[in-house]
Amino acid sequence: MLSHNSYFDDQVQSLGFERHGRKASVGVLAEGEYHFGTAAAERMSIVSGAVSVTLDGESEERHYSAGSSFEIGANSGFDIRTQGGVAAYLCEYL
Repeated sequence: MLSHNSYFDDQVQSLGFERHGRKASVGVLAEGEYHFGTAAAERMSIVSGAVSVTLDGESEERHYSAGSSFEIGANSGFDIRTQGGVAAYLCEYL
């Protein structure tokens, strides 16, 4: 089953799906800065573009480009900012 979500006045578009019994989503971030909360732990892989990320409770901003990934703990959150345009991601729920 597919689900579509739109966030931040349609600036973030996401398609949720299930594969091999695991939930995931793919999406696109328009140029901007966003904050997301997590219920489950997640692995975010950057598919295209580049982003800067600050995990809740941390002050260090980390940079990720296409082909890299980062993880976020359950019941947490993160700030994500696109760098130089649109970015696409794959989010796997752990």
